[in-house]
Amino acid sequence: MSDLQPVTEGVFFTMPAALPRGKHALPREQVIEAQRERMLIAVTELLAARGPREIGPKDVCTQAGLSLSAFYGCFDTKEDCVFAAYDRFIEVLLTRLLEVDAAEQPWEQYVDAIIHAYLDTLGSDLVVARAFQVEMDALGAPARRRRREALSAMADLLRHKHIERDAQAAERLPFSAYLAGVYGVRQLASDELEQSAEPALSELASEAASWVAELFGITP
Repeated sequence: MSDLQPVTEGVFFTMPAALPRGKHALPREQVIEAQRERMLIAVTELLAARGPREIGPKDVCTQAGLSLSAFYGCFDTKEDCVFAAYDRFIEVLLTRLLEVDAAEQPWEQYVDAIIHAYLDTLGSDLVVARAFQVEMDALGAPARRRRREALSAMADLLRHKHIERDAQAAERLPFSAYLAGVYGVRQLASDELEQSAEPALSELASEAASWVAELFGITP
């Protein structure tokens, strides 16, 4: 049995049911989908525990309980597998942020809600959070490009919601200001995840919400 910390079921990933042994009537697409999900989970657990340089396709297959042929039926390289898992991570995070009810909320309350949504989602699965907030950048330029794209999408959401409340914000603040705020909160969370076995993400959320709202101007 693996001594790696498992991902939390149902937050970012859901472990599929075991596939039947031998001949079966399951469609090939269903088999590949189940194998792919197992490998996304496995690579995330390995990444969080060891970092990207200490793992390869064989490690992923051992952790997932699958063959190398199954791995190469889904991914060309280890990096492709990591990036697919990261894309899921960002998809879930953005969905959680978009679910924050912005209607009629004052700007300060909206900022508080969206930062709590982000950090609470990280806190709900620390294995996934550490894998993709702390370890993935070591994969180099392609990983950093994905990170920039994801954080730009978050900054764009924040800017859009601010302009809805204060039309003058579009003239007062450039996009880079929102991006700086997003990067700041992200880095504070990453440092907390890296330095503490029990990161105080909820406390960080309350503190960050105040300065982010003030930084961008609290509208009446």
